[in-house]
Amino acid sequence: MDKFDKQILNILRVDARRTVSEIARDVSLSRSAVTARIRKMEQDKIILGYHADIAEEETVQGVTAYLALKFDTSSNGHHCESYAADIYTLDGVKWCHAISGETDMMLYVEVPNMARLNEIREHIQAYPELTHLITHTVLTEFFNTK
Repeated sequence: MDKFDKQILNILRVDARRTVSEIARDVSLSRSAVTARIRKMEQDKIILGYHADIAEEETVQGVTAYLALKFDTSSNGHHCESYAADIYTLDGVKWCHAISGETDMMLYVEVPNMARLNEIREHIQAYPELTHLITHTVLTEFFNTK
């Protein structure tokens, strides 16, 4: 391998979609010389293939989850109303409902990744009156009529 082969490899490492014409111009060789060098490096198993860097599936599809919140209602009992405005400002929270039963508030979250979901959880866990937070991550969506 000479300096031209090394230059060609460096260009292909950065962007394997570069055209032979572009590579030839960058390394100051003819298109036919670059084509021959690439073909030889492929035959010699120096270049093993070309690939696309794909984002993690989680990043592409995102993460959806339901968060069930329970508050200590012994003081004034109106925590849902007092926290709803703050929850509204959290990017990724699509809806927030006060509900009946053991859970006081239910949130639906759509975020690009688990890191963002954890940021939302950490923000909510800082609420002083919060006593319980359960995260239900959506594994499969069978249908959605919205």
